[in-house]
Amino acid sequence: MNDSTASDESRGWRAKLFGRMLHSYFVLTRSMTMGVRAACFDSQGRIFLVRHSYIAGWHMPGGGVERHETVEQALTKELREEGNLVISGRPQLFHVYFNNRISKRDHVVFYRVAVEQTAPRRPDIEIVESGFFPTDALPPGTTHATYRRLKELEGDAPPSNYW
Repeated sequence: MNDSTASDESRGWRAKLFGRMLHSYFVLTRSMTMGVRAACFDSQGRIFLVRHSYIAGWHMPGGGVERHETVEQALTKELREEGNLVISGRPQLFHVYFNNRISKRDHVVFYRVAVEQTAPRRPDIEIVESGFFPTDALPPGTTHATYRRLKELEGDAPPSNYW
């Protein structure tokens, strides 16, 4: 095993542990969890996606709403942290979903937003890749939920109540 392979395996193990610890913290400190996620489109109509270290697949950016934080404040913070994204105009609330795949008490507030990226997002322990993609050429590994949300946004499917 070379140093690069060992480093990748160590990073993967640490990232999974980090994700589990974070989720455990939320379970202990919150009676209900709420998150935000957004379909972020640039001026060319491309969507911004992220690939996390602790969960498989390409996802739309987002994260948890903290105490004393509005949903829109959380949205602004998460887009900045996960993609160096700045919202142009007003975020458009699309739907609120029950995310019963994560827990029996998790909800996701989903927005459609126009964004500008202030600088490319460098990989770190949480986000290993990110980028803008044409909606008809999403990267391999894009999650089923991401495809479903895009169909809902386009009007090709009614919004589900479940993420």
